[in-house]
Amino acid sequence: MAVQQIDIKEPLLKRIGSLADEGGIRTFVVGGYVRDLLLGKTVTDIDIVAVGNGMEFGKSVARMMGRSNLVLFENFGTAMLQLEDEAGMPGLKLEFVGARKESYNKSSRKPLVEVGTLEDDLARRDFTVNAIAVSLNAADFGTVIDPFHGQGALEERVLRTPLDPGVTFDDDPLRIMRAFRFASQLDFVIAPSVFQAAQSMGERLKIVSQERISDEFLKILSSPKPSVGLKLMFDAGVIKVVFPEVALLAGVDQRRDYHHKDVFLHTLKVLDNISEGTTNVWLRMAALLHDIAKPKTKAFKEGIGWTFHGHEELGARMVKPIFRRMKLPLEHVGYVEKLVRLHLRPMALVDGEVTDSAVRRLLFDAGEDIDDLMTLCRSDITSKNPRLVEQVRTNYDLVVQKMQEVEEKDHWRTWQPPVKGEEIMAVCGLQPSKMVGILKSAITEAILDGVIPNEHDAALEYLLSVKEDVMGGAP
Repeated sequence: MAVQQIDIKEPLLKRIGSLADEGGIRTFVVGGYVRDLLLGKTVTDIDIVAVGNGMEFGKSVARMMGRSNLVLFENFGTAMLQLEDEAGMPGLKLEFVGARKESYNKSSRKPLVEVGTLEDDLARRDFTVNAIAVSLNAADFGTVIDPFHGQGALEERVLRTPLDPGVTFDDDPLRIMRAFRFASQLDFVIAPSVFQAAQSMGERLKIVSQERISDEFLKILSSPKPSVGLKLMFDAGVIKVVFPEVALLAGVDQRRDYHHKDVFLHTLKVLDNISEGTTNVWLRMAALLHDIAKPKTKAFKEGIGWTFHGHEELGARMVKPIFRRMKLPLEHVGYVEKLVRLHLRPMALVDGEVTDSAVRRLLFDAGEDIDDLMTLCRSDITSKNPRLVEQVRTNYDLVVQKMQEVEEKDHWRTWQPPVKGEEIMAVCGLQPSKMVGILKSAITEAILDGVIPNEHDAALEYLLSVKEDVMGGAP
Protein backbone atom coordinates (compact mmCIF):
# COMPACT_ATOMS: atom_id res chain seq x y z
CA MET A 1 0.00 0.00 0.00
CA ALA A 2 1.52 3.33 -1.06
CA VAL A 3 2.08 5.71 1.85
CA GLN A 4 1.14 9.38 1.67
CA GLN A 5 3.45 10.58 4.47
CA ILE A 6 6.91 9.55 5.65
CA ASP A 7 8.05 10.19 9.20
CA ILE A 8 11.40 11.89 8.61
CA LYS A 9 13.21 11.83 11.92
CA GLU A 10 16.44 13.53 10.75
CA PRO A 11 16.29 16.96 12.50
CA LEU A 12 18.66 18.53 9.97
CA LEU A 13 16.08 18.06 7.21
CA LYS A 14 13.51 20.05 9.22
CA ARG A 15 16.04 22.88 9.56
CA ILE A 16 16.72 22.75 5.82
CA GLY A 17 12.96 22.84 5.13
CA SER A 18 12.58 25.89 7.39
CA LEU A 19 15.42 27.64 5.54
CA ALA A 20 13.69 26.87 2.23
CA ASP A 21 10.43 28.33 3.58
CA GLU A 22 12.22 31.57 4.49
CA GLY A 23 13.36 31.90 0.87
CA GLY A 24 10.07 30.76 -0.64
CA ILE A 25 11.77 27.73 -2.21
CA ARG A 26 10.12 24.33 -2.69
CA THR A 27 12.52 21.57 -1.58
CA PHE A 28 12.36 17.79 -1.56
CA VAL A 29 14.48 14.80 -0.62
CA VAL A 30 14.60 12.33 -3.51
CA GLY A 31 16.25 9.21 -4.85
CA GLY A 32 18.13 6.66 -2.80
CA TYR A 33 17.38 8.40 0.51
CA VAL A 34 13.64 7.96 0.07
CA ARG A 35 13.99 4.46 -1.40
CA ASP A 36 16.13 3.21 1.47
CA LEU A 37 13.94 4.92 4.07
CA LEU A 38 10.93 3.05 2.67
CA LEU A 39 12.96 -0.18 2.72
CA GLY A 40 13.89 0.39 6.37
CA LYS A 41 17.60 0.85 5.65
CA THR A 42 20.08 3.21 7.32
CA VAL A 43 20.66 6.27 5.16
CA THR A 44 23.68 8.60 5.11
CA ASP A 45 23.56 10.06 1.57
CA ILE A 46 20.77 12.61 1.08
CA ASP A 47 19.85 14.13 -2.29
CA ILE A 48 17.91 17.39 -2.04
CA VAL A 49 16.12 18.96 -5.00
CA ALA A 50 15.32 22.66 -4.90
CA VAL A 51 12.86 24.04 -7.45
CA GLY A 52 15.18 26.81 -8.54
CA ASN A 53 18.96 27.11 -8.17
CA GLY A 54 20.26 24.06 -6.30
CA MET A 55 23.82 25.36 -5.91
CA GLU A 56 22.64 28.64 -4.40
CA PHE A 57 20.39 26.78 -1.99
CA GLY A 58 23.34 24.56 -1.05
CA LYS A 59 25.35 27.69 -0.25
CA SER A 60 22.51 28.93 1.98
CA VAL A 61 22.45 25.63 3.88
CA ALA A 62 26.25 25.73 4.34
CA ARG A 63 26.03 29.29 5.72
CA MET A 64 23.20 28.29 8.07
CA MET A 65 25.39 25.45 9.43
CA GLY A 66 28.55 27.55 9.58
CA ARG A 67 30.28 25.17 7.15
CA SER A 68 33.01 26.13 4.69
CA ASN A 69 33.47 22.76 2.97
CA LEU A 70 30.67 22.98 0.39
CA VAL A 71 31.94 21.64 -2.94
CA LEU A 72 30.41 23.09 -6.11
CA PHE A 73 30.18 21.15 -9.36
CA GLU A 74 29.48 23.98 -11.79
CA ASN A 75 29.30 21.74 -14.88
CA PHE A 76 26.52 19.68 -13.32
CA GLY A 77 24.76 22.42 -11.36
CA THR A 78 25.18 20.53 -8.08
CA ALA A 79 26.71 21.16 -4.66
CA MET A 80 27.89 18.64 -2.06
CA LEU A 81 28.34 19.04 1.69
CA GLN A 82 30.06 16.30 3.72
CA LEU A 83 29.29 16.25 7.44
CA GLU A 84 30.99 14.33 10.24
CA ASP A 85 29.62 12.17 13.02
CA GLU A 86 30.40 12.61 16.73
CA ALA A 87 33.67 10.69 16.33
CA GLY A 88 34.80 12.97 13.52
CA MET A 89 34.25 10.28 10.87
CA PRO A 90 32.34 10.95 7.63
CA GLY A 91 28.63 11.13 8.44
CA LEU A 92 25.73 12.54 6.44
CA LYS A 93 26.50 13.63 2.89
CA LEU A 94 24.13 16.22 1.41
CA GLU A 95 23.90 16.83 -2.33
CA PHE A 96 21.90 19.77 -3.68
CA VAL A 97 20.55 20.13 -7.21
CA GLY A 98 17.97 22.30 -8.89
CA ALA A 99 14.90 20.63 -10.42
CA ARG A 100 15.79 20.18 -14.06
CA LYS A 101 15.16 18.39 -17.28
CA GLU A 102 17.96 17.10 -19.47
CA SER A 103 18.55 16.17 -23.09
CA TYR A 104 21.56 14.32 -24.48
CA ASN A 105 23.65 14.13 -27.60
CA LYS A 106 23.88 10.54 -28.93
CA SER A 107 27.68 10.42 -28.71
CA SER A 108 28.16 12.14 -25.37
CA ARG A 109 27.24 11.83 -21.71
CA LYS A 110 27.21 15.61 -21.26
CA PRO A 111 23.59 16.69 -20.91
CA LEU A 112 21.94 19.90 -22.01
CA VAL A 113 20.36 21.01 -18.73
CA GLU A 114 17.30 23.24 -18.44
CA VAL A 115 15.32 24.40 -15.41
CA GLY A 116 12.34 22.11 -14.91
CA THR A 117 9.58 21.10 -12.56
CA LEU A 118 9.83 18.46 -9.85
CA GLU A 119 8.11 15.97 -12.17
CA ASP A 120 10.63 16.78 -14.92
CA ASP A 121 13.38 16.02 -12.43
CA LEU A 122 11.85 12.73 -11.30
CA ALA A 123 11.21 11.67 -14.92
CA ARG A 124 14.92 11.97 -15.76
CA ARG A 125 15.91 9.54 -12.99
CA ASP A 126 17.01 5.97 -13.63
CA PHE A 127 14.33 3.80 -11.99
CA THR A 128 10.90 4.41 -10.54
CA VAL A 129 12.11 3.26 -7.10
CA ASN A 130 14.52 6.22 -7.23
CA ALA A 131 11.92 8.65 -8.59
CA ILE A 132 10.03 9.22 -5.33
CA ALA A 133 10.22 12.62 -3.61
CA VAL A 134 9.27 13.80 -0.12
CA SER A 135 8.53 17.44 0.69
CA LEU A 136 10.68 19.31 3.23
CA ASN A 137 8.54 22.46 3.38
CA ALA A 138 6.62 22.93 6.63
CA ALA A 139 3.18 23.09 4.99
CA ASP A 140 3.43 19.51 3.74
CA PHE A 141 6.54 18.16 5.44
CA GLY A 142 6.92 14.43 4.83
CA THR A 143 4.36 14.28 2.00
CA VAL A 144 5.26 11.72 -0.66
CA ILE A 145 5.24 12.64 -4.36
CA ASP A 146 5.30 9.48 -6.47
CA PRO A 147 4.18 10.20 -10.06
CA PHE A 148 5.75 7.02 -11.49
CA HIS A 149 4.46 4.55 -8.89
CA GLY A 150 7.86 3.82 -7.40
CA GLN A 151 6.34 2.61 -4.14
CA GLY A 152 4.48 -0.11 -5.98
CA ALA A 153 7.73 -1.15 -7.65
CA LEU A 154 9.39 -1.29 -4.22
CA GLU A 155 6.65 -3.59 -2.94
CA GLU A 156 6.98 -5.80 -6.03
CA ARG A 157 10.80 -5.61 -5.81
CA VAL A 158 11.03 -4.82 -9.50
CA LEU A 159 13.12 -2.29 -11.43
CA ARG A 160 11.19 -0.20 -13.96
CA THR A 161 12.14 3.09 -15.61
CA PRO A 162 10.07 6.29 -15.30
CA LEU A 163 10.13 6.75 -19.08
CA ASP A 164 10.47 4.23 -21.89
CA PRO A 165 13.62 2.20 -20.95
CA GLY A 166 15.16 2.89 -24.34
CA VAL A 167 14.94 6.63 -23.64
CA THR A 168 16.21 6.25 -20.07
CA PHE A 169 19.23 4.15 -21.14
CA ASP A 170 19.93 6.29 -24.18
CA ASP A 171 20.11 9.37 -21.96
CA ASP A 172 22.70 7.69 -19.73
CA PRO A 173 23.87 4.19 -20.75
CA LEU A 174 25.48 3.72 -17.32
CA ARG A 175 21.95 3.07 -16.08
CA ILE A 176 22.27 -0.36 -17.70
CA MET A 177 25.00 -1.18 -15.19
CA ARG A 178 22.96 0.41 -12.41
CA ALA A 179 20.06 -1.93 -13.22
CA PHE A 180 22.32 -4.95 -12.67
CA ARG A 181 23.80 -3.35 -9.57
CA PHE A 182 20.45 -2.62 -7.92
CA ALA A 183 19.19 -6.09 -8.80
CA SER A 184 22.26 -7.54 -7.09
CA GLN A 185 22.31 -5.17 -4.10
CA LEU A 186 18.58 -5.14 -3.35
CA ASP A 187 17.61 -8.58 -4.64
CA PHE A 188 15.17 -7.02 -7.13
CA VAL A 189 14.13 -8.36 -10.51
CA ILE A 190 14.49 -6.31 -13.70
CA ALA A 191 11.26 -5.72 -15.63
CA PRO A 192 11.31 -7.57 -19.00
CA SER A 193 11.12 -4.37 -21.06
CA VAL A 194 14.02 -2.89 -19.08
CA PHE A 195 16.11 -6.04 -19.53
CA GLN A 196 15.38 -6.12 -23.26
CA ALA A 197 16.52 -2.51 -23.59
CA ALA A 198 19.74 -3.33 -21.69
CA GLN A 199 20.26 -6.29 -24.02
CA SER A 200 19.87 -4.23 -27.17
CA MET A 201 21.77 -1.16 -25.98
CA GLY A 202 24.80 -2.66 -24.20
CA GLU A 203 27.21 -1.30 -26.81
CA ARG A 204 26.19 2.22 -25.78
CA LEU A 205 28.25 1.71 -22.62
CA LYS A 206 31.32 2.39 -24.76
CA ILE A 207 30.59 6.14 -24.59
CA VAL A 208 30.63 6.07 -20.77
CA SER A 209 33.88 6.72 -18.91
CA GLN A 210 35.68 3.61 -17.69
CA GLU A 211 35.82 5.02 -14.15
CA ARG A 212 32.01 5.19 -13.91
CA ILE A 213 31.59 1.68 -15.33
CA SER A 214 34.19 0.22 -12.97
CA ASP A 215 32.59 1.96 -9.99
CA GLU A 216 29.29 0.21 -10.75
CA PHE A 217 31.07 -3.09 -11.39
CA LEU A 218 32.78 -2.94 -7.99
CA LYS A 219 29.40 -2.24 -6.37
CA ILE A 220 28.05 -5.39 -8.02
CA LEU A 221 31.11 -7.28 -6.75
CA SER A 222 30.44 -5.86 -3.26
CA SER A 223 26.77 -6.92 -3.21
CA PRO A 224 25.53 -9.75 -0.96
CA LYS A 225 25.38 -12.23 -3.87
CA PRO A 226 27.51 -10.90 -6.75
CA SER A 227 26.49 -13.73 -9.09
CA VAL A 228 23.05 -12.11 -9.45
CA GLY A 229 24.47 -9.01 -11.16
CA LEU A 230 27.14 -10.89 -13.11
CA LYS A 231 24.67 -13.45 -14.45
CA LEU A 232 22.35 -10.64 -15.56
CA MET A 233 25.29 -8.93 -17.28
CA PHE A 234 26.11 -12.21 -19.02
CA ASP A 235 22.52 -12.94 -20.07
CA ALA A 236 22.18 -9.42 -21.48
CA GLY A 237 25.49 -9.71 -23.37
CA VAL A 238 26.83 -6.70 -21.46
CA ILE A 239 29.69 -8.59 -19.81
CA LYS A 240 31.34 -8.91 -23.24
CA VAL A 241 31.53 -5.11 -23.34
CA VAL A 242 32.53 -4.51 -19.72
CA PHE A 243 34.69 -7.53 -18.86
CA PRO A 244 35.45 -9.66 -21.95
CA GLU A 245 37.89 -11.96 -20.09
CA VAL A 246 35.08 -13.09 -17.78
CA ALA A 247 32.71 -13.55 -20.72
CA LEU A 248 35.22 -15.98 -22.30
CA LEU A 249 34.96 -18.32 -19.28
CA ALA A 250 31.47 -19.38 -20.40
CA GLY A 251 31.36 -22.72 -22.19
CA VAL A 252 34.88 -23.75 -21.14
CA ASP A 253 34.61 -27.39 -20.01
CA GLN A 254 36.61 -28.76 -17.10
CA ARG A 255 36.71 -31.89 -14.96
CA ARG A 256 33.48 -32.43 -13.08
CA ASP A 257 34.88 -33.83 -9.84
CA TYR A 258 35.86 -30.61 -8.05
CA HIS A 259 34.08 -28.00 -10.12
CA HIS A 260 31.11 -27.07 -12.27
CA LYS A 261 31.63 -28.16 -15.85
CA ASP A 262 31.37 -24.55 -17.07
CA VAL A 263 34.16 -22.29 -15.75
CA PHE A 264 31.94 -19.20 -15.75
CA LEU A 265 29.30 -20.91 -13.60
CA HIS A 266 32.04 -22.35 -11.38
CA THR A 267 33.53 -18.86 -10.95
CA LEU A 268 30.15 -17.41 -9.96
CA LYS A 269 29.79 -20.14 -7.34
CA VAL A 270 33.28 -19.48 -5.95
CA LEU A 271 32.48 -15.75 -5.84
CA ASP A 272 29.24 -16.31 -3.95
CA ASN A 273 30.97 -18.75 -1.59
CA ILE A 274 33.67 -16.26 -0.69
CA SER A 275 31.16 -13.40 -0.39
CA GLU A 276 29.37 -15.23 2.42
CA GLY A 277 32.43 -14.68 4.62
CA THR A 278 34.15 -11.49 3.45
CA THR A 279 33.28 -7.97 2.33
CA ASN A 280 36.84 -7.44 1.02
CA VAL A 281 36.11 -6.51 -2.60
CA TRP A 282 39.70 -7.29 -3.69
CA LEU A 283 39.51 -10.80 -2.23
CA ARG A 284 36.26 -11.14 -4.16
CA MET A 285 38.09 -9.85 -7.26
CA ALA A 286 40.71 -12.57 -6.77
CA ALA A 287 37.88 -15.13 -6.66
CA LEU A 288 36.49 -13.70 -9.91
CA LEU A 289 39.90 -13.85 -11.59
CA HIS A 290 41.33 -17.08 -10.13
CA ASP A 291 40.58 -19.09 -13.30
CA ILE A 292 40.69 -16.19 -15.75
CA ALA A 293 43.42 -17.81 -17.89
CA LYS A 294 41.68 -21.16 -18.35
CA PRO A 295 40.40 -20.32 -21.85
CA LYS A 296 44.00 -19.56 -22.93
CA THR A 297 45.51 -22.71 -21.38
CA LYS A 298 42.85 -25.26 -22.27
CA ALA A 299 44.19 -28.52 -23.73
CA PHE A 300 42.74 -32.03 -24.06
CA LYS A 301 44.71 -34.98 -22.66
CA GLU A 302 43.64 -38.54 -23.45
CA GLY A 303 42.52 -40.37 -20.34
CA ILE A 304 42.38 -37.13 -18.32
CA GLY A 305 40.16 -34.75 -20.23
CA TRP A 306 40.54 -30.99 -20.36
CA THR A 307 43.59 -29.56 -18.60
CA PHE A 308 44.66 -26.00 -17.87
CA HIS A 309 48.36 -26.27 -17.03
CA GLY A 310 49.88 -22.97 -15.96
CA HIS A 311 46.57 -21.12 -15.80
CA GLU A 312 47.42 -19.80 -12.34
CA GLU A 313 50.67 -18.16 -13.52
CA LEU A 314 49.23 -16.78 -16.75
CA GLY A 315 46.16 -15.61 -14.82
CA ALA A 316 48.36 -13.70 -12.38
CA ARG A 317 50.08 -11.99 -15.33
CA MET A 318 46.69 -10.96 -16.72
CA VAL A 319 45.72 -9.10 -13.54
CA LYS A 320 47.68 -5.88 -14.11
CA PRO A 321 46.51 -5.35 -17.73
CA ILE A 322 42.91 -5.90 -16.57
CA PHE A 323 43.33 -3.38 -13.74
CA ARG A 324 44.90 -0.85 -16.13
CA ARG A 325 42.16 -1.21 -18.74
CA MET A 326 39.40 -0.98 -16.13
CA LYS A 327 41.20 1.87 -14.34
CA LEU A 328 41.05 0.06 -11.01
CA PRO A 329 43.42 1.19 -8.21
CA LEU A 330 46.81 -0.33 -8.96
CA GLU A 331 47.79 -0.60 -5.29
CA HIS A 332 45.65 -3.75 -5.13
CA VAL A 333 47.28 -5.46 -8.13
CA GLY A 334 50.01 -7.24 -6.14
CA TYR A 335 47.51 -8.70 -3.68
CA VAL A 336 45.18 -10.04 -6.39
CA GLU A 337 48.11 -11.32 -8.47
CA LYS A 338 49.46 -13.20 -5.48
CA LEU A 339 46.17 -14.93 -4.69
CA VAL A 340 45.58 -15.90 -8.33
CA ARG A 341 49.14 -17.22 -8.65
CA LEU A 342 48.99 -19.26 -5.43
CA HIS A 343 45.41 -20.55 -5.48
CA LEU A 344 46.45 -24.10 -6.50
CA ARG A 345 49.35 -24.42 -4.07
CA PRO A 346 47.35 -25.51 -0.98
CA MET A 347 45.55 -28.10 -3.13
CA ALA A 348 48.95 -29.45 -4.21
CA LEU A 349 49.76 -29.92 -0.52
CA VAL A 350 46.44 -31.69 -0.06
CA ASP A 351 47.17 -34.07 -2.93
CA GLY A 352 50.67 -34.96 -1.75
CA GLU A 353 52.60 -35.42 1.45
CA VAL A 354 52.61 -32.25 3.52
CA THR A 355 56.28 -31.57 4.19
CA ASP A 356 57.62 -28.78 6.38
CA SER A 357 59.57 -27.45 3.40
CA ALA A 358 56.46 -27.16 1.20
CA VAL A 359 54.52 -25.50 3.99
CA ARG A 360 57.37 -23.07 4.67
CA ARG A 361 57.47 -22.09 1.00
CA LEU A 362 53.74 -21.49 0.89
CA LEU A 363 53.83 -19.38 4.05
CA PHE A 364 56.82 -17.46 2.71
CA ASP A 365 55.20 -16.77 -0.66
CA ALA A 366 51.77 -15.89 0.76
CA GLY A 367 53.05 -13.91 3.76
CA GLU A 368 50.35 -11.98 5.60
CA ASP A 369 47.79 -12.96 2.95
CA ILE A 370 47.84 -16.68 3.80
CA ASP A 371 44.45 -16.58 5.55
CA ASP A 372 42.85 -14.90 2.52
CA LEU A 373 44.47 -17.50 0.27
CA MET A 374 43.00 -20.34 2.32
CA THR A 375 39.60 -18.61 2.26
CA LEU A 376 39.82 -18.51 -1.53
CA CYS A 377 40.84 -22.17 -1.68
CA ARG A 378 37.96 -23.30 0.51
CA SER A 379 35.56 -21.22 -1.60
CA ASP A 380 36.95 -22.96 -4.70
CA ILE A 381 35.33 -26.26 -3.64
CA THR A 382 32.14 -26.34 -5.70
CA SER A 383 31.60 -30.07 -6.16
CA LYS A 384 28.07 -31.38 -5.69
CA ASN A 385 29.52 -34.59 -4.20
CA PRO A 386 29.20 -34.17 -0.39
CA ARG A 387 31.76 -36.90 0.37
CA LEU A 388 34.35 -35.29 -1.91
CA VAL A 389 33.69 -31.85 -0.42
CA GLU A 390 34.13 -33.19 3.11
CA GLN A 391 37.33 -34.99 2.13
CA VAL A 392 38.89 -31.85 0.61
CA ARG A 393 37.84 -29.70 3.57
CA THR A 394 39.37 -32.20 5.98
CA ASN A 395 42.61 -32.19 4.00
CA TYR A 396 42.67 -28.38 4.05
CA ASP A 397 42.22 -28.52 7.82
CA LEU A 398 45.33 -30.71 8.02
CA VAL A 399 47.28 -28.24 5.88
CA VAL A 400 46.16 -25.34 8.10
CA GLN A 401 47.18 -27.28 11.20
CA LYS A 402 50.61 -27.92 9.68
CA MET A 403 50.92 -24.24 8.77
CA GLN A 404 50.12 -23.23 12.33
CA GLU A 405 52.84 -25.54 13.64
CA VAL A 406 55.44 -24.14 11.24
CA GLU A 407 54.24 -20.56 11.81
CA GLU A 408 54.64 -20.89 15.58
CA LYS A 409 58.29 -21.83 15.08
CA ASP A 410 59.35 -19.42 12.35
CA HIS A 411 56.73 -16.64 12.01
CA TRP A 412 56.71 -16.80 8.20
CA ARG A 413 53.89 -14.30 7.74
CA THR A 414 56.19 -11.47 8.81
CA TRP A 415 59.45 -13.23 8.02
CA GLN A 416 62.64 -11.22 7.54
CA PRO A 417 66.01 -12.72 6.53
CA PRO A 418 68.06 -13.39 9.69
CA VAL A 419 71.13 -11.91 7.97
CA LYS A 420 70.54 -8.42 6.59
CA GLY A 421 72.04 -6.95 3.43
CA GLU A 422 74.40 -4.68 5.38
CA GLU A 423 75.90 -7.66 7.20
CA ILE A 424 76.26 -9.62 3.96
CA MET A 425 78.18 -6.70 2.43
CA ALA A 426 80.45 -6.41 5.48
CA VAL A 427 81.20 -10.15 5.66
CA CYS A 428 81.75 -10.55 1.93
CA GLY A 429 83.46 -7.21 1.24
CA LEU A 430 80.78 -6.14 -1.22
CA GLN A 431 79.30 -2.83 -2.27
CA PRO A 432 75.53 -2.57 -2.87
CA SER A 433 75.01 -4.82 -5.88
CA LYS A 434 72.99 -7.65 -7.39
CA MET A 435 75.31 -10.15 -5.66
CA VAL A 436 74.01 -9.10 -2.23
CA GLY A 437 70.52 -10.15 -3.31
CA ILE A 438 71.82 -13.45 -4.73
CA LEU A 439 73.52 -14.30 -1.44
CA LYS A 440 70.41 -13.32 0.55
CA SER A 441 68.32 -15.59 -1.71
CA ALA A 442 70.75 -18.47 -1.14
CA ILE A 443 70.25 -18.12 2.64
CA THR A 444 66.47 -17.92 2.21
CA GLU A 445 66.40 -21.06 0.03
CA ALA A 446 68.47 -22.97 2.59
CA ILE A 447 66.04 -22.03 5.36
CA LEU A 448 63.00 -22.88 3.22
CA ASP A 449 64.49 -26.28 2.33
CA GLY A 450 65.25 -27.01 5.98
CA VAL A 451 69.02 -27.15 5.39
CA ILE A 452 69.56 -24.66 8.21
CA PRO A 453 67.27 -23.35 10.99
CA ASN A 454 65.75 -19.89 10.77
CA GLU A 455 68.36 -18.36 13.11
CA HIS A 456 70.95 -15.66 12.68
CA ASP A 457 74.04 -17.61 13.71
CA ALA A 458 73.15 -20.62 11.57
CA ALA A 459 72.41 -18.36 8.60
CA LEU A 460 75.71 -16.48 9.03
CA GLU A 461 77.65 -19.72 9.26
CA TYR A 462 75.92 -20.95 6.10
CA LEU A 463 76.76 -17.67 4.33
CA LEU A 464 80.45 -18.09 5.21
CA SER A 465 80.42 -21.64 3.88
CA VAL A 466 78.86 -20.85 0.50
CA LYS A 467 79.86 -17.28 -0.31
CA GLU A 468 82.94 -18.15 -2.35
CA ASP A 469 81.11 -20.74 -4.45
CA VAL A 470 78.15 -18.40 -5.00
CA MET A 471 80.31 -15.40 -5.82
CA GLY A 472 82.64 -17.44 -7.96
CA GLY A 473 79.81 -18.99 -9.92
CA ALA A 474 78.19 -15.67 -10.75
CA PRO A 475 78.32 -14.67 -14.44
